Amino acid sequence: MKHVIIGNGPTGLVAAETLRRLQPDAEIALIGDEAEPPYSRMAIPYFLNGKIADSGTHLRKSHDHYARERIHLIEGRVVKVDAKDKQVEFASGERLPYDRLLIATGSQPIRPKVAGMDLANVHTCWTIEDARAIAAKAKPGSRVLQLGAGFIGCIIMEALAARGVKLTVVEMGDRMVPRMMTAKAGAMIKTWVEKKGVAVHVNAAITEIVQKDGALAVKLSTGGELAADLVICAAGVRPNIEFLQGSGIAMERGIRVDAGMRTSVADIYAAGDVTEAADFHTGKPELNAIQPNAVDQARIAAHNMAGGEAVSGGSLAINVLDTLGLVSTSFGQWQGAAKEQGGAGVERVDEANYRYLSLQFRDDALIGATSIGWTDHVGALRGLVQTQAPLGEWKARLLADPTQFMAAYLATAQKAA
Repeated sequence: MKHVIIGNGPTGLVAAETLRRLQPDAEIALIGDEAEPPYSRMAIPYFLNGKIADSGTHLRKSHDHYARERIHLIEGRVVKVDAKDKQVEFASGERLPYDRLLIATGSQPIRPKVAGMDLANVHTCWTIEDARAIAAKAKPGSRVLQLGAGFIGCIIMEALAARGVKLTVVEMGDRMVPRMMTAKAGAMIKTWVEKKGVAVHVNAAITEIVQKDGALAVKLSTGGELAADLVICAAGVRPNIEFLQGSGIAMERGIRVDAGMRTSVADIYAAGDVTEAADFHTGKPELNAIQPNAVDQARIAAHNMAGGEAVSGGSLAINVLDTLGLVSTSFGQWQGAAKEQGGAGVERVDEANYRYLSLQFRDDALIGATSIGWTDHVGALRGLVQTQAPLGEWKARLLADPTQFMAAYLATAQKAA
């Protein structure tokens, strides 16, 4: 059996290692398009703020790990999947046959179609090579403007702040981390960040970047203009699927997969950020680009590529973020459900102490939660959301006092046992 995996990030690597355990004699090829060993993009900010060397981003530290696991690393860019002949084609024209194929190509950064985005001192921060270029330019006191204050943007922002730059963040949404935080929570994070010395503009977009007086002049949709020595684009990501056009694989925003990570084409699987998989709560196909889901999907795909029948329980939103020392989390359907769908919610706000808690219910179960400043037992929120445990009398108790979530988790876990 010959397994080929396109994408050598955490998803691809976990799938390769799982396949090796399941099929000791199989051939396994792991393809990446960067001149680097498999590494974690989530570790890039730690490299950028100087906490680790670039080798610290590597997913496996032992120099002979891949040789021992008999995982064949291939550097190259796949430009085509030929499902009929069961081959992948590289930009060089070379072809590699497969028996079963896993697409784990993840996401790529979005560059808004704005004049000046291709200037020399405008960068994305997605690859280790990007980070090396930024580290060479983001010197203490330099003026850095970052576009985007989403989850990834906030992680990059913290790394930049640690370098001592004069930092400004521009976010199109009405709050920071708009796809993870409620309006109140996002506003609280903005206040915290501003008190830490970072300027934040929300409800604003970049309309043009030009060279001016030896620097960059960044024009905003709100009418203002900001000077910068360096611009970082962290405006979000999208699935890396363009090379699959003409393959016959069903795609919408991402690759459509079933509960076993199978695509619409026989013997081709997909896992990670590149997929549109069933949502944990609704069952509808959703993009959910977070590493815990990606790794779960990698294991499921590998089991099924090896002939198993593993099934995903659905993609669950799980976000934990440390923004300049302020920890925030969101789980599940943190936005809540409509009243006519059995939705109810409670919000506890302590702005002075930067503590916030929102719980969202559907009928007798917790379906989502958001927190700021809660670090003790916060995993219990995920547990309640993921188990969908019937709350019984605990629903009324939590509506009255949402801080009792740990007691509710223990009570429902004991009842289930």
